[in-house]
Amino acid sequence: MTESLATDVRRMEALARELGLDFYPMDFELAPSSFMLEISVYGLPVRMPHWSFGVRYIHQLIRKSMGHSKTYEVMFPGNPGHAFLVESNSPAANTLVIAHVLGHADFAKNNQLFARFNSMTGGNIVEHAAAHAHRIESAVREFGIARVEAVLDAALALEPNIDAERELYRQPYSTVPAEPRAARAADKFQERFRDLPGARAAPAAEREPKRTPVPPHPEYDLLWFIAQYGQELEDWERDVFLAVREESFYFYPVFACQIMNEGWASYWHARLLREAAFLPHELYLSAIKLHSDVVSAYATDEQTALAVNPYHLGFQMWENVIEKEGIARARTILRDEDDFGFVRNYLDRELAENLGLFVYEARQNGEIKVASRDINAVREAILAPKFNYGSPRVAVTEVAADGSLTLVHDHQADGRGLDAGRANKVIEYIHRVWRRPVRLHTVDGDGRGLELSSQS
Repeated sequence: MTESLATDVRRMEALARELGLDFYPMDFELAPSSFMLEISVYGLPVRMPHWSFGVRYIHQLIRKSMGHSKTYEVMFPGNPGHAFLVESNSPAANTLVIAHVLGHADFAKNNQLFARFNSMTGGNIVEHAAAHAHRIESAVREFGIARVEAVLDAALALEPNIDAERELYRQPYSTVPAEPRAARAADKFQERFRDLPGARAAPAAEREPKRTPVPPHPEYDLLWFIAQYGQELEDWERDVFLAVREESFYFYPVFACQIMNEGWASYWHARLLREAAFLPHELYLSAIKLHSDVVSAYATDEQTALAVNPYHLGFQMWENVIEKEGIARARTILRDEDDFGFVRNYLDRELAENLGLFVYEARQNGEIKVASRDINAVREAILAPKFNYGSPRVAVTEVAADGSLTLVHDHQADGRGLDAGRANKVIEYIHRVWRRPVRLHTVDGDGRGLELSSQS
């Protein structure tokens, strides 16, 4: 990083703290655009190798060449946090980006969801991911690319299937069922009066030791379950599943708070730019112009944006909250909510109308029709892709005596069926590592019951 840029960082950090932002130390680095593209695809500076990232890379490269995607920075929360700025950024872009990153850093330290997951991963996921990549590369050298890739295929296919309500580091299920409360109470009563004169103890009934079924309840953390209970998995294979799971836990708050987080960072980069008296006037004007582009709804008077820009929506929502309820209330909302609570509680009818939000239907002939402007329908349409990491909610419900695995798709909570072709491919991946029959109960796109199974 140049001395000039380092000076800009110090000045902006001092101003941010003066205005009340609270964040862990941030490391800023300049990176070439090719490396930034890799980071945006892999999600981390160093990550386990897999062909699927190559597919994503080509997709991003095409989008970038068509002008549909431009990356100015990538920021990784932690203590310390890491931020990479594109070497080719203009001075105005870097000024805005530094302020934007500090907004992200404040959000990551003070939002309860980020804080919880940061605590579970130890606050240094970049180093953990590098260690994961090193161990997987060692496995490739020892066991061959084909075997390692087969395990990664299965683990990454299930990457969204964690249980974000549970802890990262979990103990196996208890093997002994808890004694019913009523039975414990009865035993205490009998113990109290067992020594009455003339009383004879009843012969003890012989009871076979009971074991809890596996799983004892529907288990939605498929990565954890397979790593824990896949009887034929080797240690290195379990390690792959747990590595993918740890990284998925790290990414969850980024996904679940995207609207809040990008909106908060956009609000603060705009405010920091306004308050930064040390900025030359021309630089300020260029940075504010860039801000307008970032928080645009991507629509003109003749066009309608059919996808929500999280920067635009989040920025407008935070401005609305702060204007009506003040910055202290905004910080309480930041602490307690994720996107689900934020959108449901703070996207009001007036703001939705001002932003022109609606639910639409796309017909087969290409026609777009407005289906609803009802505020509740709009909120749920925005949030629907965020439910369960945007993936079908599937649980392990039974491991049979022969080791076969039964999965059930919670289609009622999802509100959708499954594409049989894609679901069969995932079942095939799971079967490779479970090495016993795998069955999945779901519904098709028309809501009809459907059972899919591995070929074994």
